[in-house]
Amino acid sequence: MNIILFLAGVFLVTFLVGRLLERIRIPWIFSALLIGLGLAAYNPFKEITSSESFVFLAQLGMYFLLFIIGFEINLKEIKRKKGFIIKTTIAIIFAEAFLGTFFVHYVFDISWMISILVATSFATVGEAVLLPILDEFKLTKTRLGQTILGIGVLDDIIEVATVIVLTVLLGTTVGHAHTTIGVTLIVLLVLFGLTYLFTHLKNKAGKIHFKGIASFFLFVVFFIFAFIGIGLIAEAAALGALLAGMALRNFIPDKKWKIIDSEIRTMAYGFFAPIFFLWVGVDTDIGYLIKFPLLVLAVMALTNTTKVITSYIMGRKELGNHRSIVLGVALSVKFSTSIVIIKLLFENDLIPLTLYSVLVGTTIMFKFVVPFLMSHLIRRWKIKS
Repeated sequence: MNIILFLAGVFLVTFLVGRLLERIRIPWIFSALLIGLGLAAYNPFKEITSSESFVFLAQLGMYFLLFIIGFEINLKEIKRKKGFIIKTTIAIIFAEAFLGTFFVHYVFDISWMISILVATSFATVGEAVLLPILDEFKLTKTRLGQTILGIGVLDDIIEVATVIVLTVLLGTTVGHAHTTIGVTLIVLLVLFGLTYLFTHLKNKAGKIHFKGIASFFLFVVFFIFAFIGIGLIAEAAALGALLAGMALRNFIPDKKWKIIDSEIRTMAYGFFAPIFFLWVGVDTDIGYLIKFPLLVLAVMALTNTTKVITSYIMGRKELGNHRSIVLGVALSVKFSTSIVIIKLLFENDLIPLTLYSVLVGTTIMFKFVVPFLMSHLIRRWKIKS
């Protein structure tokens, strides 16, 4: 079978499985991850999934996801967040990252620096998974709903910081000795300089006229690839993709961006992202997960318990006992950024296959457990708008 027919089959199965997942309030995109796990157990298409063409498409999926994440970061909105949300975000992320660092370091014998990166990235929140649940119970605009989404927005800053640290690490690690510290710093300065420049040129961008949606779309794609290409010079392509999103959000006026917003998201989520999640799943060691299922449960228990206890301590006076517990359960869910960072660490041989497999397995388990648990608690405790 050639790669085109293989991808045709992947997209069809992703669509069919995705429809089933949506019925249990899990984003359809994770059906590609489940397919990847199936291929990890038995893969008759190993030649295709290990080919340069497939890996290149999967990496593009990773970059486009980071671009979308960067575009979603609204610095003005973050500045307006109230003190309670800011303090709660810091407490929850710090608590999980602190305990997670010790767990990763001692259980998997990973260096302290990498352990901190893994634990911090894994502590961030996948608020996109939670939005459908909040909407269904009409809690989106309530104090609880706004707190959940607010923490999800604020932890984007931590995600950006983690990607920056990872970029510097990749640019100076032994495995990339050809990239000097000086080159890495220059590339970082160029990327941040361009982001700052375009952020302050929004008024002039409004004067640019494009001949139709196609030409505007080409300009945006050029913008994305230029940032990624500059980042590749110093193993900072991931950061380049993230900053491209942040720069475009502040460069192109909202009225113009709405013209092609759906096209960009369709290309990212409809084509590239499924290939990326399939790639993530294929590289998982299913045999290790079957052999050590208690390790996955231990990571889940550590993450969930830490989130719930910290949320209860921080939120019981503001939200009440029941709502603060629901807050902790909700914030346990993971999404694309943590998977992207973990994948980058694995691809650059900074974490072993065992740790990578456990984290991917835990992420998948949370996708199924959190929506059900949240719905049950909201109904049982009669939390209403």
